[in-house]
Amino acid sequence: MLTRERLPRRLLRRAEVGNVMPRTSPRPLLLTRTVASALAISLATAGCARTATMAPRSAHAEPSDARYFERLRSERIASDPRVVWHPVGPGMAGYNEELWPHPTDPKAIFIGPDMHVSYGSWDGGKRWHSLKDADGTGDEMKRVVDVEFSRQRADLGHAIDWNGWLYRTTDRGRTWTKLTELTRSWKSFGVNPYDPAAFTKGWYDEQLGTRLSELTVDPTDDRVWYIGPGNFWDVKNNHRSVARPGGKPERYVDYGYILKSVDGGRSWQRITAGLPADLDVGRIIVDPRAPQRLAMASNKGLFLSDDGGLRWRRGGAGLPANLPRDLAIHHNPSTGRTRLFLVEQTAYVPKDRTVHAVGGIFVSDDFGRSWHDISGNLPFDLARINYPIEVERYYRTISHWLGISQADAHKSFPELPQSTLPVFNRIAVNPRNPDEIYVALNKKHDRTFGPGELWRTLDGGKNWQVVVRYGDYWGSGKDADYWRGRGNPSSANVEFAHLRHELDRQAELSGNRLLEVGPDGTVYVSIDQQTHKSTDRGESWHQIDDIEIDGERSRWIGRGNSDLPGRLIIVDTGIPGRRLMASGEHGIWQTVPHTAPIDPAIVLVQQIEGQVHHGGMVSIATMAVHPRDPHIIYALSWRQAHAGKVRRSVDGGKSWTNIGTLLEAGRDEPGQQADFGKGPPGMLPEQNSLTIDPVDPNNMYVLVTRNAFTEIYRSNIRAPSVGGYGFMRSRDGGRSWAVSNAGLPASVSLRRLAMDPDDPAILYAAANDVEGGLYVSTDRGSNWRRMVLPPEIRSVNSVFIDRRTRAFYIATGSPYDGSLSEGGAWRSRDRGKTWHRIFSAPLVTQVESSPLDPDLLLATVYREMKPEVTFRNPGLFLSRDGGNSWAKINNGLNSHEKIIDAKPDAHDRRLLWAAGWGSGWNVGVIGE
Repeated sequence: MLTRERLPRRLLRRAEVGNVMPRTSPRPLLLTRTVASALAISLATAGCARTATMAPRSAHAEPSDARYFERLRSERIASDPRVVWHPVGPGMAGYNEELWPHPTDPKAIFIGPDMHVSYGSWDGGKRWHSLKDADGTGDEMKRVVDVEFSRQRADLGHAIDWNGWLYRTTDRGRTWTKLTELTRSWKSFGVNPYDPAAFTKGWYDEQLGTRLSELTVDPTDDRVWYIGPGNFWDVKNNHRSVARPGGKPERYVDYGYILKSVDGGRSWQRITAGLPADLDVGRIIVDPRAPQRLAMASNKGLFLSDDGGLRWRRGGAGLPANLPRDLAIHHNPSTGRTRLFLVEQTAYVPKDRTVHAVGGIFVSDDFGRSWHDISGNLPFDLARINYPIEVERYYRTISHWLGISQADAHKSFPELPQSTLPVFNRIAVNPRNPDEIYVALNKKHDRTFGPGELWRTLDGGKNWQVVVRYGDYWGSGKDADYWRGRGNPSSANVEFAHLRHELDRQAELSGNRLLEVGPDGTVYVSIDQQTHKSTDRGESWHQIDDIEIDGERSRWIGRGNSDLPGRLIIVDTGIPGRRLMASGEHGIWQTVPHTAPIDPAIVLVQQIEGQVHHGGMVSIATMAVHPRDPHIIYALSWRQAHAGKVRRSVDGGKSWTNIGTLLEAGRDEPGQQADFGKGPPGMLPEQNSLTIDPVDPNNMYVLVTRNAFTEIYRSNIRAPSVGGYGFMRSRDGGRSWAVSNAGLPASVSLRRLAMDPDDPAILYAAANDVEGGLYVSTDRGSNWRRMVLPPEIRSVNSVFIDRRTRAFYIATGSPYDGSLSEGGAWRSRDRGKTWHRIFSAPLVTQVESSPLDPDLLLATVYREMKPEVTFRNPGLFLSRDGGNSWAKINNGLNSHEKIIDAKPDAHDRRLLWAAGWGSGWNVGVIGE
């Protein structure tokens, strides 16, 4: 443990300027040596990774004239280096879709989470850095599909993303350059990817080209690269069955060929000889002994080539059905021995009153020509396992495979199998030991079942053990005799960060998204929304997303790889040093005061609602602090637990209760059917700007937003059966609510609310629908009237009032079809009578001034919600002179193009705060 006296000096170097998070007690800050090292790394290397394009022009604070805004529109402008953003925990807190260890450098790891971010680590996961270009449009390296590196030159690598775009790095992944677009554009299909209803039209939201799925390099010659198209690894949607043994085809995916380059990725040859038109590629492996020989796992079986991939034929002799789910290689350069390992899709065959499983693990010693089974004792006896939820998963699995209802599966096959297999979808082998093999399953998203999330053999397949164990089943020691008889430990062995409060007490519901083994034998998985690694062959697992500050697992520092849907940040909470931060899926967090003066970039956070309370509210729409008692906090949710409820804590977040109902889910609107764009059943419209009257706190207000263009589900959500769109208010402290839209258009979409600082009866509401505008009520929302704005303004995305100067600020721009002429940041010094534009961009979503300095302004420019942008510099812009000049300040931001909330700090002039659509929260430090 480290006390203040033992902290590294670099963490104390700003002590003379005061402690940003005021200390509340003399207790020592408990840090391990690893933590201290990681913190030092974070300061030394913040923002070291980015996507490189052209050399940017530097732009510090520049005059806000037409020439400057034209440059922002047409050129890539570099961010001001004097402002640097640092990620705030928690790390990950989203689904980590893929992880790629560098093949020769065990400290270099890359991940591709699902919330439009990508990260790299060059210290084994102690600290993560964004791979995106913070000064780009945000489209590049947005959803990375695969990363691969040369075996001859460790710094040379390529990556492919969900758009079918190819990238190159020459510095071991720290910067990436887009080379080309390899697949068909969205234009070929006639569906706008930014259409809120894109999902219902068969296209994936925001995807700009058709998908690729596999990238590999010749291990003997890094001029030779192969790419396969497909959607093979989409375990969430691409499920196999008797009817569809090769999975589900999608319109937004490419199929039926492979690409080959012999000049290092500069040009590509399209190859179809011997390949089916609906080929979906999972793995391509090159024989290091004879690189003209290739093996490929696909939805149509195993394919082999003897001429460098120019012609293909079916392989798979010895496989039950030739339906590979994954393929891996082990090559011993000393002996020259090469072995392929394959996991077969498990098929379920009715047999009297039960179902027989056909599948398993296979090995080939002749590079795929023939295979033999090494499943050993991998099948388990479901009848002897006291695990009711896995029995239900078993019936879900076989009913899906056979195409019958789960109820019919129960009736037809009442006897549980005494020897069965789940559906495995990943296989990996330790490059240092071919007898150490791992197979994984994803019980949450795939159609599979069974105890554990990962199985391992250390003897080449004779004996298998469950090596990822968590939750109440393993924690309670159930069926210990059965597992003891298999030589399998029966205790939990997975470490979680803040998710521990929830995952340790529930069944294994979360799923494992990935499986990789690094060059040093380190094994990686991702359980629920955490990233884990094991350095002891799976005996124990440690999360690599957060740094623990105390032994109670309550205070954390994120390592920089957040996949969290960041939302509202409250900087003035009535308690010095406390900021409140809301998120999707992970509740509410607060900043925690340091007990020693640490660099302001190091922010300790603590979850106060969400997984920390069993069954807590996890997806926060908006929140507010009681104006007279800072320990009273209110929160609303639009999905998942407690959706539509008004939740309150009276003890600063230690406990919560529901005190009222704001909304209840309704049926689909007439003429529309339920679809992914509307979100899952029970999804409610988005809620914004929970506001409390400081004079009479029984008066509470909130906006229910129709055009929620910054949300994951952007199409028109089904109308609520209780409550409604527009302005809603409560006169009894949140217990009951009513819609109050008198004077507002029937189709209005209200996005942000501001209360007049001099008269709480006066409210201002920003409308971001097609008609748009700014509305005012002088009677606490009973009646509304439209204010006069400059004629070019349509959609108003936010309204803010400076409490010192009483200046009004609005952010404008239509998200889907806006233009530079209508978008921007506007200021009024006469309470809305006249307006002056102080910033120009097509889509500005927020502008706020500092509570400490009215000349310090922060503007948020959102990426235009259309495929082809007209403005090249989304992100955050800072003015220190009241809007006369501006500087772009994206250094260190991970989702700069999708900032949901951004504002200056209320207590420290050096600090700024921002919430990213898929990157959690960030603290910005303003340098001199």
